[in-house]
Amino acid sequence: MPEACPVCGQRYEPEPGFYWGAMYITFAFSTGIMLVVGFLVYFLLNDPDTWVYVTAVAFFAVILTPLSLRYSRTLMLYLFGGVRYQPDRANGTGRATTAS
Repeated sequence: MPEACPVCGQRYEPEPGFYWGAMYITFAFSTGIMLVVGFLVYFLLNDPDTWVYVTAVAFFAVILTPLSLRYSRTLMLYLFGGVRYQPDRANGTGRATTAS
């Protein structure tokens, strides 16, 4: 992930250690992925063997990890970083602002 947005210059890490909280959001995303995949395997394959569950959940957890990490950091930035989207500044001429 880049250090700052190439369009507006918004830093993705406003302070050291800011994304420690994003680890908890990533954990919640991973738990949701595992539950959804587990239920889908159960209902679509009519309760297969345990190794099918483990393989399917592990596969999707690994494949979706990059998305989970990016979205958890973005969610943390929007919820607790004071970042607000300003469409008039998205053309590259201005800089993103943070709420005070």
